[in-house]
Amino acid sequence: MRFNNFSSYMRKTYGGNLEKICLDGNFTCPNRDGTRGVGGCIFCGARGAGDHIEGLVDIQGQLKNFFLARPKVKRAIAYFQNFTGTYAPVEVLERLYLDAISDERVLVLAIGTRPDCISEEICVLLEKISTRVDVWVELGLQTIDDDVAAFCNRGYRTEEFGRAYEMLTRHGIGVVAHMMVGLPNEDFEGTKRTLAYLNTFRLAGIKIHSVYVMRDTKLCEMYERGEYTPLSREEYVRRVVYILTHLPPDLIVHRITGDCVKSMLVAPEWNRDKNATLSEIYDALERQNLTQGCFYQSN
Repeated sequence: MRFNNFSSYMRKTYGGNLEKICLDGNFTCPNRDGTRGVGGCIFCGARGAGDHIEGLVDIQGQLKNFFLARPKVKRAIAYFQNFTGTYAPVEVLERLYLDAISDERVLVLAIGTRPDCISEEICVLLEKISTRVDVWVELGLQTIDDDVAAFCNRGYRTEEFGRAYEMLTRHGIGVVAHMMVGLPNEDFEGTKRTLAYLNTFRLAGIKIHSVYVMRDTKLCEMYERGEYTPLSREEYVRRVVYILTHLPPDLIVHRITGDCVKSMLVAPEWNRDKNATLSEIYDALERQNLTQGCFYQSN
């Protein structure tokens, strides 16, 4: 394998893949409810990252429904994916997280959130839970360019990523960083700067997302007015290959593209064919005899 993909990590760590259970904890975000803004990020839809999650019931009910539908699944990851999975009082979070790991088949608790929604209290809670299951927190950085971030209505400054990382790692919680490739007003040099910044941390993993235009978003409005053009697949592949070859060789790469619910996708058309995009990335690495970290320089 040309890079340390998530499936390989699962096999080495757990002896095989773990099924991911995407849970809805009824969260929102501080850039939606007026705390730091309204409307959310310009690329997010009304369900955050959870447009594929159906049948909202309590957490234990969601777990039950998942395992009833997939009786052969013996091991799983409980994943709070959409909106900000630490944006609630600690006592509420504790109930949600404990419900999420209440089934013995859940071996990992994964939480998607924002750096500005991490506190010492939350880290203490996560450290306690980590004595029962593995825990990692996914921080949605996306870009280090604060002007690009402000344009996208991210709602926090990049310096908050470092603060959250320090707290989480001090409590033994692994941090998986999200970066997005193809944001409005960010060129290839911006992608390189974001990667260089992330390489200053000892991350537990990274998720690389392609930017796509989804129906009923601010980004969709921009696209329809001709104010935003998504990257071509060729350009996206070029940037991902750069990222992979400049990452630390041992970093776990959780994903290298983003998927939009097909019925919600406006553009680019190539996002509909994930396998073709992955194949082009693999082929580019193979053709040029490149591997993860082959150009990495430690700080």
